[in-house]
Amino acid sequence: MSKIALRNFTFDAEKKPIIMGILNITPDSFSDGNRFISYDNALKHCEVMLREGADIIDIGGESSRPGALPVSEQEELDRILHISEAIYKNFQCCISVDTYKSRVSDECLKVGASMINDIYGLTKEPQIAETVAKYNAGLCLMHMRGNPEIMQKDTLYSDILTEINDFLINKADYAISKGVKTESLLLDPGIGFGKSVEDNLKILNNLGLFSERFNVLIGTSRKSFIGSVLNKDADQRLYGTISSNVVSLMNGAIVFRVHDVKEHRDALDLAFEILKAGK
Repeated sequence: MSKIALRNFTFDAEKKPIIMGILNITPDSFSDGNRFISYDNALKHCEVMLREGADIIDIGGESSRPGALPVSEQEELDRILHISEAIYKNFQCCISVDTYKSRVSDECLKVGASMINDIYGLTKEPQIAETVAKYNAGLCLMHMRGNPEIMQKDTLYSDILTEINDFLINKADYAISKGVKTESLLLDPGIGFGKSVEDNLKILNNLGLFSERFNVLIGTSRKSFIGSVLNKDADQRLYGTISSNVVSLMNGAIVFRVHDVKEHRDALDLAFEILKAGK
């Protein structure tokens, strides 16, 4: 697969890599917490990311960093609903909402969002699938063991690739049974979510397993496995992130969730043209 249908937006990964710019409306995200929590800063940053080449803006109102605690449904809505509506009205861009709550999904889709990015992969509130189908929107299903508060306390798997693939395929088939279109689904193996450094590297080297039936989204941006390998703090992981995403492109990923849009637009576009020239 290569085409993605997200409500009123269609993207063709045979023409270019698809970049998802991260907009965290949170006080505690691991790399940019509290930077864009104000209305004006969020709009300005969105405008910058779109200008730099983002195809999708992913808005999150609850941190999923290791150790993070959940926030209430109402608090999440208070953080992101008004900003989501303003971004759609101002820029008419493709908006993804990073949430696992059905009501938050419905309210944000109602004001113009085109996609829901569910880090729990429908395990928390499976009715999200029906909500997404109602709006003919997109849905990203991610694999995570446990929850952000405890996920890094148990990273032992007997066969991590099979476990992730079986989980994602099962949830994707469920979403389709509830009316979500195959071309509207993205699968995310969940880099950094209940995985060791070695697990993350293994997953990135085997993304073809997950892209056999569905389009794959990858999110490595500034994550701790990069810091562990390179001995770099979060604000020094740009080059490591670019490297991981270029390898991911080579191995079958087509959507890339990143903090640094401009740098990834250049790097991934060039890598894409090189790969295309070799066919």
